[in-house]
Amino acid sequence: MARPRPKVVTLTDAAAERVREIMSAPGGKPYLRVGVKNGGCAGMEYVLEYADAPDPLDEIVEDQGVRILVGATSILFLLGSQIDHETSRLSSKFVFRNPNETDACGCGESVTIAPAKAEPA
Repeated sequence: MARPRPKVVTLTDAAAERVREIMSAPGGKPYLRVGVKNGGCAGMEYVLEYADAPDPLDEIVEDQGVRILVGATSILFLLGSQIDHETSRLSSKFVFRNPNETDACGCGESVTIAPAKAEPA
């Protein structure tokens, strides 16, 4: 029997609550798209956006009532990540806790991420 597949990405309670709030607003979209792209001084940047529908190669993750889309090229970079939402006196933002992240730039806008290694079956 195959072991259950881990979720590529999960949400904390705070992140799930904030995403559901945004998605339920007038004009909200039914999916949260999460990914990485090349850029920034450390090499990669996280991407969060809302989407109307999945792309053909998207991985669809459901967590805490949120449907999350992860593009095929981002899966190994995000595997095991958790998204949190933090609010301080001066800002409100989503934060990635990614076990594959090896470095971050000083400004906090970009990261270095090593792809997750496949575990033996």
